[in-house]
Amino acid sequence: MPRLALYTFGVLKFPLTDSAPLAQEFYASGEAVYREISRRPGYIAHAEPARHVQGDLFDADWGEWGKFTVPAWYAKGRTAETAALATTLSLWSDLRPAFDAVYTGLHRTALTRRHDWFDGTGHPGHVLWWLPDGSLPTWQDGVRRLHLLGEHGSAPHAFTFPRSFAPDGTPIGR
Repeated sequence: MPRLALYTFGVLKFPLTDSAPLAQEFYASGEAVYREISRRPGYIAHAEPARHVQGDLFDADWGEWGKFTVPAWYAKGRTAETAALATTLSLWSDLRPAFDAVYTGLHRTALTRRHDWFDGTGHPGHVLWWLPDGSLPTWQDGVRRLHLLGEHGSAPHAFTFPRSFAPDGTPIGR
């Protein structure tokens, strides 16, 4: 049975190593969101580095999730001290559980604060695509599909929650 990959990308208003109260609120919220999401029905896994150091994304060992990369339009820092981004790569059993995890619970509450934490970029903030059972998405896949979504809009190989597709390419809910 196909599985669903979800890649998210946002540009933060502050570097990942910022110790200001606003940044600390974001990190605390993110940790709670990850704990809640990992217990959701339909959740399979998300990319995690072998060793977590705050801000160290580009040089981290991501294992089977591939080499860490970001969209070409990301123009802020790439070191632990200067990186100002929040990104996720996760795997789900189906579209509905992923949608519910994003738009309910603690993540929904966090979404109401996104303008406090993130810069507007004019680019899509998430992309979804189907994978064959037994495979994992990579960071490179996520970035490539986010670029495709931004250039061509939703299609079966790169889509959004509002304009989604079934594994066979059939549009859903339109």
